[in-house]
Amino acid sequence: MHHHKKLSYAALGLGILFLSFIIIKEEPWNPFQLLEPKALADVITDPTQPQPLIISVGPAGLIKGAIEANPAKDKENLEKLRTRLSQESKTRQVVIYCGCCPFKDCPNIRPAFSLLNQMGFKNHKLLNLTQNLKVNWIDKGYPMN
Repeated sequence: MHHHKKLSYAALGLGILFLSFIIIKEEPWNPFQLLEPKALADVITDPTQPQPLIISVGPAGLIKGAIEANPAKDKENLEKLRTRLSQESKTRQVVIYCGCCPFKDCPNIRPAFSLLNQMGFKNHKLLNLTQNLKVNWIDKGYPMN
């Protein structure tokens, strides 16, 4: 009996590990594809740096140099974004952001990031606005349009 209990704990542990892996795996980006706000701010305030294509896929406001794609949760906006991106080289550095709310609640970043994955982009990042654009960007004095 005692041996049996140990086994079921091990199985439970594996189950939890497996579940957490599935939950982590679910996002269309990996941790290396998250770009810290400070890193982007440093690039866009330095004219000697090659500038990424910065795309706002939500309603939160325009970072300096960003283009507006409108909320990516809407199919027609996503199609417009596809058209816009089809003009770019697959190696172009692309940064997308929304910043309407924390990632877990955001309806716009997943469809937009998935689109970049599907289109075969190699150098795309998601701006790591953990709370929102105001807290993680504007309040830090980083440049807006």
